[in-house]
Amino acid sequence: LALGWAAWKTYLGRPERDAYRLVTMGILGSALRENRRPEEALPVLEANLALIRRYGSHSTASVLNAQNNVANCLYDLELHDQALVLRRKIYARWVLMFGVSHQDTIMSGTNLSVSLESRGLWGEATTLVRDQLLPAARPLLGADHRLTLTLSQNLVGVLLGNPKRTRDDLLEGEI
Repeated sequence: LALGWAAWKTYLGRPERDAYRLVTMGILGSALRENRRPEEALPVLEANLALIRRYGSHSTASVLNAQNNVANCLYDLELHDQALVLRRKIYARWVLMFGVSHQDTIMSGTNLSVSLESRGLWGEATTLVRDQLLPAARPLLGADHRLTLTLSQNLVGVLLGNPKRTRDDLLEGEI
C-alpha cells in the first residue's frame, strides 16, 4: 500500500493523460483493494477507468482491465448485482475480441462465474464453466495451470452449492 501511495505521489503532478499517472492511479486503487479498503479503492478505480476511457480508449484491453478492477471492487463491497452486470459486459467484450480460447477471456469468465454463483444463478454458472471455460482452458493453458485448476474448483463449488443439484451433479463434482 505504501508503494502505491508513493508511486501516486510521484506522478500526481503530471498531466491527466500521462501514461505513468494512469498506471500509478490503477496501482493505488488495486493496493487499496488488496489491503481490504474497497471503500477507498472504488473511487480511485472509477477515476482511473474514466481517465483510461478519455485518454487511452484506443486500447480496449486497458479499458476492460480497468473495468474488471472496478467490478472486483464492487464484488468486495458486496454490490454483487452491480458486479454481475459489469462482469457480463466485460466477458462479452473479451469473447467478441478474442473468442473463448484466450487467457484474458478465460480469466474474465472465471470472474463472471463467481458472480453468477453468488447470485444463485447455478445453471448459467455451470454451463459457463463446464461447457465453455474449462474446454477452452485445458488445451490452451494445460490441466495443471492455476487458472484451469481454479475453474475446476469453481465447477465443483457450483455443482455442490446448487440446492437443486442432482446425483449426477454430485458425481461430477467429485472428479
